[in-house]
This record gives sequence, structure tokens and C-alpha cells, in this order.
Amino acid sequence: MTLTVSAPRFEHHREARGIGEPRPRLSWVVESAPAGWTATAYRVAIVRGDATDRYEVEGGDQVLVPWPAPALASRERADVRIAVRGADGAWSAYSAPATVEAGLLDLSEWTAGPIGSIENENPLTDTRRPMLVRREFAAGPGLVRARLYATAHGLYQAEINGVRVGDDVLSPGWTVYRERLRYYTYDVTHLIREGANAIGAWLGDGWYRGRLGWRGGFRNVYGDDQSFIGQLELTYADGTRETVATDTSWRAASSPILTSGIYDGETYDARQERPGWSSPGFDDREWGRVQLRRRDPATLVAPTAPPVRVTQEVSPVEVLTTPTGRVVLDFGQNLVGVVRLRATAAPGTTVTLRTAEVLQDGELYTRPLRDATSTDVYTFAGRPEGEEWEPRFTYHGFRYVEVDGWPGDLHRAVADGGLVARVLHTDLERTGWFTCSNPLVDRLHENVVWGMRGNFVDIPSDCPQRDERLGWTGDIQVFAPTASYLYDCSGMLAGWLRDLAAEQLPDGTVPWFVPVIPSDRMWTPQRPGAAWGDAATVVPWTLFTRFGDAGVLRAQFDSARAWVDLQSEIAGPSRLWDTGFQLGDWLDPAAPPQDPADARADRHLVAGAYFALSARLVARMAAVLGESEHAESYGRLADEVRDAFAAAYIGSDGTMTSDAPTAYAVALQFGLMPSELRAAAATRLADLVHAEGNRIATGFVGTPLVSDALSANGRLATAYDLLLEEGCPSWLYQVTMGATTIWERWDSMLPDGSVNPGTMTSFNHYALGAVADWLHRVVAGLAPDGPGYRRIRFAPRPGGGLTHASARHRTPYGDAAIAWRLDDDGLHVDLEVPIGTTAVIDIEGHGDEDLVPGRHTRTFAVQR
Repeated sequence: MTLTVSAPRFEHHREARGIGEPRPRLSWVVESAPAGWTATAYRVAIVRGDATDRYEVEGGDQVLVPWPAPALASRERADVRIAVRGADGAWSAYSAPATVEAGLLDLSEWTAGPIGSIENENPLTDTRRPMLVRREFAAGPGLVRARLYATAHGLYQAEINGVRVGDDVLSPGWTVYRERLRYYTYDVTHLIREGANAIGAWLGDGWYRGRLGWRGGFRNVYGDDQSFIGQLELTYADGTRETVATDTSWRAASSPILTSGIYDGETYDARQERPGWSSPGFDDREWGRVQLRRRDPATLVAPTAPPVRVTQEVSPVEVLTTPTGRVVLDFGQNLVGVVRLRATAAPGTTVTLRTAEVLQDGELYTRPLRDATSTDVYTFAGRPEGEEWEPRFTYHGFRYVEVDGWPGDLHRAVADGGLVARVLHTDLERTGWFTCSNPLVDRLHENVVWGMRGNFVDIPSDCPQRDERLGWTGDIQVFAPTASYLYDCSGMLAGWLRDLAAEQLPDGTVPWFVPVIPSDRMWTPQRPGAAWGDAATVVPWTLFTRFGDAGVLRAQFDSARAWVDLQSEIAGPSRLWDTGFQLGDWLDPAAPPQDPADARADRHLVAGAYFALSARLVARMAAVLGESEHAESYGRLADEVRDAFAAAYIGSDGTMTSDAPTAYAVALQFGLMPSELRAAAATRLADLVHAEGNRIATGFVGTPLVSDALSANGRLATAYDLLLEEGCPSWLYQVTMGATTIWERWDSMLPDGSVNPGTMTSFNHYALGAVADWLHRVVAGLAPDGPGYRRIRFAPRPGGGLTHASARHRTPYGDAAIAWRLDDDGLHVDLEVPIGTTAVIDIEGHGDEDLVPGRHTRTFAVQR
């Protein structure tokens, strides 16, 4: 077989234009190789300008290897190719080239400042008008490259010569703006003409100064200006460079967007459009001056992940007429995005689109949105050729859209594509798939995927629809393993962790949500809380185990240590975190609707368990990083916390002081249950599950752990009983009730079809979907057995009447896959092991077998 290698990838970038790393690490996949082939060396060929440099490195690594050349300079491009050598001494041909381009790495090279309308907009109202800014410039002959480096205080969309720049939306996203404001790099060479040109930008409030938070929320959290920062650089064949930067020479005017907000939607009047405003020759004499604001260039950072984009279009599946005569579109899927409309109408015709996730009594039901208006309004200009529009600076979580004022036959319009949902989220690469013989379980898994898509809108949020949409640390702490299987979220979560560290208080307290916004007395000032604060340790460790990136451990090590040191200080010599406010096993189904923290499991038991886990993870991080003293000290601390936990909460017979499923799950899964008591504890856990009729009795903490606690301790059948239960509360109850995403509450919709009366009721929350990781690892049987899947464990555990299951995951080394089926002849397993890894197949009742790269088929006799 021919030896071939893929083009390299740079860091975790899906697109490597305008990156912020001067020495980007390289990764590649060996796509094909002779049987038994192993790597012994690699070559890197780097073309920089007219020079080609080659580097040869001994060793078999291929994931995140060091950049071998001098560092990239600002704006510098390089074409990189890879070749590999096997143990036989033969080299592959070089791969296809991959291009990397640095952003503005030297802060002194930023000449653009934030500019916006000089009008004194009222910073306390919600009626501030989104603005346009523009200027004209000339380009000379011999242009070879043009780059726009852009960001904003608020949100922006740039245009050059009447053409939209890029396809990203909601840029520059949401970061801790005072510390980190992300900028994007656009190749706009094709948009520049010799002679007269124009550049401009639409502006919106976004997260920067728009309304954030519940109970009315807060405005101007980061500032009260709406400003564009743009630096257009024109490079000519003779090497000269001209810069067109945002400064006081620009002009500003109001846009056709009358109002815009993340929560509330957008109002647009096409009659107020300014045709040609971003093209040369436009008369802007009536436009106003701009004001130059401040921004420290040291806070401008390149992205570590792709931007938010529209990734799919969904058409309505039905046009409904409600009992009150309103017209509602059903898109058949709870999704996140906006609705695009296309129609022809008389000038002044106004269409209103109200969105919601559910119907109640046949009507659009908006109470779960709380104070989010979630309404878009478009007024037609009356163009005879028709008009097309979608909101620029908002997004909604919805399945249903109420349409008011549509001009003409709505059924015909739907059939002709006149109303389409545009699905948007961070444009991550899909890397994981699962299917099995039970269609309800397949739908559950699909719901998890849609829930992740809808809540990975620049940050890992809790929900995408109501007046919240925050980066709750507890949610991603439990969901990170599932997220890391389904999508390559390494760069996105690594960037979010930098914000976590930036928001962390000097004493080590990790906020409940990142970025932080003001809130009511429960959430600010910040207080330390178990399971939420432990995102500082669990998420970096998850990224290491799933993507093989020790760099994220180094970047977050101080943050993780600070969190564990705080826990140690709070616990004191007792090593028990048994005081203070805790959310505990949040949203245990037994908790009252308005008191989600009132769970069956002792909240301080949960806190002690997470203290032990985080101390252990910091010890492991230290070991990976070669910090031997820290590895030893935090290892001792973890042992002390484990022993204190056992003494305080575990009886001599394996029963626990808090006789609840979550208590047993954390003790078993966090290594806190003495080995001689594990069987007894698992038996008690199984008994509790059966006593509940196999219905869920866990919340945010226990749910991701309970299935593993059962299946890893001889109670696989009970884990399947829990998975396949359809009564309320259960995973499949949601499916049987028509859910197309994961709900916040087990019973967000009650069995009678009414919505849970709690004011905190979302139909798109991913946290309880963390069970999908168990589906991948245990039901299908595909799991990492070494960092980044360099060693893979295939350990399927059939049960629950399933007759087949399969999983495929795009590891850093290539695709790993398993497909098993049960029939009268036994258990048939087909496996795929990527080149550069090793694997083991582990079937109960049969000895482990080591596997080399390639495809393998095995059949095992089983008792059925």
C-alpha cells in the first residue's frame, strides 16, 4: 500500500489565516501505509517567500509537534508540507501544502482605533440605533494582497465596494472584553479595485453593550459605545504597503436597523436603506463625524476557533393555524438561528416573526423566554424585484415561528422557500457519530447533537433562547467529554478557558458563568461552588485526554491549582468542604420547581467529592507537565480528601450517609469508594434505581456519572434499564414527548403536554445529554485509552435488547470506528484502528487482545 500523509494542521485551527501563534504546532494524519508500518521520523518542508527550508525530526509523533523553524512574523505566510519515514527507512512523498498566515503579532502594528457615531446616544435605554460607518480610499496598480483585520465594541459586518466581507456572523463573539477582544483576518484581495474604493461596516450592540441577564438585565456591561475597529492593509508587488485604518476621517449614519438585541430580536425598515453606502462615489455629506474611542492593542487577540456561521437551512414542515386564528410555522426541529424571508410587498408592509420552542394549547408559548422578546420585524421598501432579509445581530432558539402580516399566500411562500430557518453556531468540525438498533436511543443522541449545536454559539452556553444564554461553568464541566467526541471543540474550549482564568478571582474562586455579567444576589458577588468551579480542572483535563494537548494543561495549570488551593483553604485540616453555599446536584427531578438545588444528595457530600477529584486531576496535570513536586503534594492532598470523604460519608457496609444515587455515583466514579466496598455500593445504587422504577433520580452532577457507576461495577443491566425507561423522568420520556433537543428539566414538558411551571424551563440545555459519552464508550464501545486516542479501547457492552450499535470518531490520528451486531452466531465486531495508534479489544468473558492499525473483524461466543 502506498504511504501517504495529509496536509498538516496548525494548532487546533480549522482555518489558519490570521493566527496568533508565531510557532504553531503541527499535526497530520497518515492516511495510508503498508501493513505493520510504524513512523520513525518526519520531515517538514516550509516555503517562506522564495526560500524553502527542510527539517528532519526523529520520532513517531504526529500530533501537535513543535514548529521546527524560526517564528513567523506578523502577516507572514508559509506553505508547509509533511513527509514521514517508516521503520523500513522508506520515506513517503510530501503531502499537499497547507498554508498558515500570522495575524498582527506585534502590538505596535495596530494603527486602527475604535470609531463610531459621535452622537450622544442614551446609554440607559434600549432604543439606541445601530449605526453604519464608512470611508473611501484609493488603491494603486500592482496590488498583490489585501487583508482586513477587524473587530468591534459590539458586533460588526464589514463591506467593501458593496460586497459583504466574510461569512461569519455575530463577530467578534463574546469574550472577557476588558482582557481579550478577538479580531478576525479576512482576505479581501478580490474585492479591491485599482482606483476608487469604499469600505464600511454595520454595527450592533451585541454582548458588549446590549442587554444581558434576567429580571430586566444589565446594559453597558463592557462599555457604552458602539465602535468598529478595522485595519485594511494593501500590499503591492514592489513590497510597499498602504494602510486604511479606522480613524476620525470616517463618517457615520444610522442604519436601517431600528433596534437590535441578542435577546429581543431585530427591527428593520428597508425604506431607510442607503443604497450604495459601501461603494465609492456615495454622497455621505449628510453623514456625521465619528468619535475615536480607546482600546489597548494588547487586548486584541487572534481567534483559537472558527467563527459562528450559518451551517444549515431548515424549511418549515407544516403551516399551522392556532385556535385563536394565528399562523405558526413548525420547523420540525428545535434549532438556533434566525429566519430568512423572501417576498414582494408594497412599501410599508410589515411582517412580524415571533419565535418560541413550544406550543401550549395550540398557541405559541413564550413564557419560558421570560423577558426575551425574541421577535423580528421587517418593513418592506416595496422593490418590485422582491426583497430578502435576515437579522444580522441577534439569534433565537426556536422550533415555531408565528407570522403576522405576511403579504400573500403563506403556504405558497413556504413551498417556494420564502421562509427558511438559518441554523447558526460556532463552525466546528463534526468528529463523532453513533447509531444503534433502538430508534428512540438514536433520536436521543440526535437531540444531544442539536443541543450542542444550539449552545455552542461562540461560548458554551446553558440555553439559546431566554434572557440568559450564559457560559455556565457547571454545564460544560459535565458535558465536555460528550462535546469533545461530537465536534472538534478543542480550540473553542481552550479559548473559553482563558476567559475563565481571566475572570477567576485572586483567591481562586471560579465564577458560576464565564464571561461574568452582573446578576442578582445569588450569583454576584462570586462565591465558590463545587461542580461549577471544577470546570477549571475537569475541562482542561478532558481536552488533554481527548485531543492529546498538554499545552492546554500548561496554559491552565495555575488556574487549576488556584481553584484546588481555595478548596483546601475552605476545607481546612478536616479536608471536608462542608460549609457554605452550594448548588449540589442541581435539578434533581425531586427538587421543587422553584428550588432546583434542593436535591436528594447532600450538597456538601458533592462538594467533598469534587474537591477530591480536582486535587487528583491537578496532581495528574503536574505529572504530565513534569512538575514532580506539585504532582506529589497534590497527590497527597487528594489521598487525604479521599480518606476524609470515606470516613465522613461511607459506612462500613458501603452504604452512604446520603442514600441517594448521586452520592453513590460520585463515590464510585471519583475513586472515593474503598475497593472492598465497591460491589456493595454498586448493589445499593442499582437497588435505588430499581426502587424509582428505573426513572431518573439524579441532577446535573449525578446524571453524567450514574450510568458508568453501574456499568463499570457489574450492574450493566441496570444501566440499560435506566437508559431505556420511557416514564417521566427519563431520557426517553423526553423523546416520546416529541423532544428534538435535550431539556433543562427532566419534565420541562409535563405528561399532559403543559410546560413545567418553573420560571427556569428551557427546552434546549445540553447538560443532561452528557449520557451520550456513555453511549459512545460503553454501548458502542469506543473510548480513548491514552491521551488523544493514541491508544484506543474498544470495549462494547451490549445489553438492553440492542442487536447492533456503531460509533465513529475522527481522532487526531484519523478515523477510529467500531460496529457490532448480535445474532445466533454470537457477537460480531468490526473495527478500524487509525495509523499511528494502537488499540485493545475488550469483550467481557474473553481476554484482551492488542490490535495494530487497520481493519479487524472478530466474532465472540456470548450467552444471550
